[in-house]
Amino acid sequence: MNRIISFEQYLSEYKKSVDDPEQFWAAQAEGFVWRKKWDKVLEWNFTEPNVKWFIGGKLNITENCLDRHLAERGDQTAILWEPNNPKEEGRKLSYKELHTEACRFANVLKNNGAKKGDRICIYMPMVPELAIALLACARIGAIHSVVFGGFSFQSLSDRIHDADCNIVITADGAFRGAKDIPLKSVVDEALQTCPSVKKVIVLKRTNCEVKMQNERDVWWSDEVKKVSAECPVEEMDSEDMLFILYTSGSTGKPKGVVHTTAGYMVFTKYTFENVFQYHLTHSPSPIGEGSQQPEVYWCTADIGWITGHSYLVYGPLLAGATTLMFEGIPTYPDAGRFWQVIDKYKVNIFYTAPTAIRSLMAAGDNFVKPYKLDSLRVLGTVGEPINEEAWKWYNETIGKKKCPIVDTWWQTETGGIMISPLAGITKTKPGYATLPLPGIQPALLDEKGEELFGNNVEGKLCFKFPWPGIIRTTYKNHKRCFNVYFSQYKGYYFSGDGCKRDEDGYYRITGRVDDVIKVSGHLLGTAEIENAINRHPDIVESAVVGFPHPIKGWGIYAFVIDDHNRKDTDELKKEIIATVTKFMGSIAKPDKIQIVKGLPKTRSGKIMRRILKKISEGDTSNLGDTSTLLDPSVVEEIKQGALS
Repeated sequence: MNRIISFEQYLSEYKKSVDDPEQFWAAQAEGFVWRKKWDKVLEWNFTEPNVKWFIGGKLNITENCLDRHLAERGDQTAILWEPNNPKEEGRKLSYKELHTEACRFANVLKNNGAKKGDRICIYMPMVPELAIALLACARIGAIHSVVFGGFSFQSLSDRIHDADCNIVITADGAFRGAKDIPLKSVVDEALQTCPSVKKVIVLKRTNCEVKMQNERDVWWSDEVKKVSAECPVEEMDSEDMLFILYTSGSTGKPKGVVHTTAGYMVFTKYTFENVFQYHLTHSPSPIGEGSQQPEVYWCTADIGWITGHSYLVYGPLLAGATTLMFEGIPTYPDAGRFWQVIDKYKVNIFYTAPTAIRSLMAAGDNFVKPYKLDSLRVLGTVGEPINEEAWKWYNETIGKKKCPIVDTWWQTETGGIMISPLAGITKTKPGYATLPLPGIQPALLDEKGEELFGNNVEGKLCFKFPWPGIIRTTYKNHKRCFNVYFSQYKGYYFSGDGCKRDEDGYYRITGRVDDVIKVSGHLLGTAEIENAINRHPDIVESAVVGFPHPIKGWGIYAFVIDDHNRKDTDELKKEIIATVTKFMGSIAKPDKIQIVKGLPKTRSGKIMRRILKKISEGDTSNLGDTSTLLDPSVVEEIKQGALS
């Protein structure tokens, strides 16, 4: 375990990582099982872009997540699972059991026609079989594409189409709070336009009624009975694709972010161990027998998001950790559920989103008081910057002022954590991601693309040197990868975020600077939401911007033009929300909808979102020069409508 244990060591490691990045990352890669060691550490340029790590290396990530742990920690708990309903019994899988199940399901995939290089879509509830499905795909060299179980049939269909998947793994349904979600019926609707899919493997979870299509659909429980639990790993090249994960962009079409095998493996393990300061031995024992047991680590993210990939499944398992997986939501059956689960499993490290923290803070301390929370050692936040008020509540009420908070900044495209405190090592400040991890070289650029040196500066957050977890391409569209991340500032990866560096050299993320809104920590492209709104028969055009939201961080404000001048505006707004939910899922539904007669456009037809953003934020005193607009009068109408 290459864990930094002091701030002096952090400074030394950081200097080494910048002076000789290749030697630094080669040292981190040494501890893994390689079928063949790499010939060369790195080749890169940010002009095409073309990045390759550990060139010529041969390996399989599941051998490093599972097989290599069996001799030393085969009986140790790998995954703890807490169901949605607190009255249902949880599950516990040891490394040995997880290895067996992943091998067995890998054979199920092969039996159903899967082979190396195939793309397999996973649309499942948060149950251990979801993690097993990821590992099974990786074991045989198939590329997994996990789609969040809250997405609609249209979003699912788009992602299956783009990746040209031949197998879908799903469940009959999912439990989420008080809701039952009919996953299989969503899959059936999506597959009406997805001829590439030949097999659907269905897990029984809710026992709801489903339609099974002959030849195509099979039950997970039937299939595992037909195969053995012996499955040798497929040898993969370092740069073979591990997974595709779709994220919204500033165009209407989601983009498939591609991560490859070796670099992602090295980066997620290194960042997991160092940011959270994970301890493989911990006393007193929270689980199982014996006085020395690994810490219990809980990341509350759904595996449908990158956080679930990197810090619920791969990072913890690569480190030999015990990782907790939760099916439910923070407020079911009440707002004390997170705290009840922490006490139940004696959780030591807790990693969640600021949105969840703000909603639980709003619910009140009475939901926290019944619980001890004395097992907690480290707290973390992910998905968006945490505001100071929520940070202080988290620190005082949950951490009892004794748990360092790691406020982590990173993206789907970075693969893992980039800027963050190291728990208990870096001095923290509320609202600051603090310092870059070793191996990470950030640069703040001004509007002209010039790098801003020194402290007390603010600019666009970019990176000037690759790290092993960096995006390699966008699936089947490398030009899009270049356009989104590498075209704006030559020689840099552009994150899309603004950032301040204060007098101590600490980094504070100030928010998105492109046409993407971060809602509850998840990126949603404005164009994709607008496309969904415009599917309503009465809406001729729409424009979507983000506005500050007390719980979510940012909410969605939609300005829509009703072509039919309907008088029942409340009913129309409900229909718009239903339309967005149908085509994108409830995560993208607007928080505010304003019916307008026109949108502020330039003479070339470009919507001036800057003006709409200011109106949505209630800042109408200084909208700038509107005289160049095609019809300046619409701005006054929108202002009045927003105020009414």
